[in-house]
Amino acid sequence: MFIVSITYISEMSQIDKYLDAHIEYLDRNYERGVFIASGRKVPRSGGIILAKARNRSELEETLNDDPFKIHNLADYELTEFVPTKAAT
Repeated sequence: MFIVSITYISEMSQIDKYLDAHIEYLDRNYERGVFIASGRKVPRSGGIILAKARNRSELEETLNDDPFKIHNLADYELTEFVPTKAAT
């Protein structure tokens, strides 16, 4: 499992311009079972995605389709972790 930390490197006007396309991208990856949860950081400086992928390369390939990445609007930090406990 991975935590994807997205940090905006562009003006919010540019982020908002591609927000609908980003949401469609998220929806596609929820349907594929890759994304588990996502949301905005507070304050609004980026977002977080919890993702399932076989490996880092597979996830990076998925992230390359994000409009924010395509248009160089954000930086992406990936942290892999192995969940050992979860709420039921």
